[in-house]
Amino acid sequence: MGIDDVSQRTIADLISLRGRVAVVTGGARGIGFAIVRRLAEAGAAVVIGDREEAGAVRSAAEIVSGGGRAVGVGSDVSKVQDHEKLARAAVDRFGSLDIWVNNAGIFPFDDAQTMSPDHWERVIAVNLSGSFYGAQAAARVMPERGGVIVNVASIAGFRADGPRLAHYVSSKHGVVGLTKALAVEFGPRKIRVLALAPGFIATEGMREGEAGMRDFVGSADPGRAWAERVPVRRAGVPDDVARVALFCASDLSILMTGSTLLVEGGSRAS
Repeated sequence: MGIDDVSQRTIADLISLRGRVAVVTGGARGIGFAIVRRLAEAGAAVVIGDREEAGAVRSAAEIVSGGGRAVGVGSDVSKVQDHEKLARAAVDRFGSLDIWVNNAGIFPFDDAQTMSPDHWERVIAVNLSGSFYGAQAAARVMPERGGVIVNVASIAGFRADGPRLAHYVSSKHGVVGLTKALAVEFGPRKIRVLALAPGFIATEGMREGEAGMRDFVGSADPGRAWAERVPVRRAGVPDDVARVALFCASDLSILMTGSTLLVEGGSRAS
């Protein structure tokens, strides 16, 4: 049997995640926590994975204080065993695993000519290998009714806007390709695989790398420079991405798999 036809269900029912359990990596802040909030609002129980365990625990407490269900778990997405730990936490704590969001990522600027092997390998390990190992751990425990894996890629998965991001651009191109390959392989198991490609999103991580970003866009105000370039005339905020992640995780998108959804204000259209 193929994936369900949901034509007779209501919109409210299709977007609801009640009874489902999600894992979000890098979920303590920024885009990750915005995704956590929207999934929890839709009714999902959420395992928040983050390298900063204290941050994951604090973010989970915030969800719980708002009436949701969540738990924070320390994890490093470059380590295979940490993905397995997150999958076990979902099943042991909440009884299932239905949604997995590979959000954790890094984008340090570095010159290609002088980049060390360690620096190259760290970005690939977190951004690309981390997405594969997360999807692998999720698929192993998702139920017979299937599930959804959402990879957070980037518009850097389609183009290189400037210098000093060879490692990042390569990793995100890999995530776009990985999404297609896993969609083909996992489809018969009713596991859908989608990716999101954000553009400039104002996050804590973006602010921490602001010096490099200023050089990258050639402006003292990277957010404003981006807004002037895109048709919608504003930079993104984390919830812009989170709402699309919710669409992907819900049955609203039930016939979609293998696609990468652009969340970048039309930068690739102009």
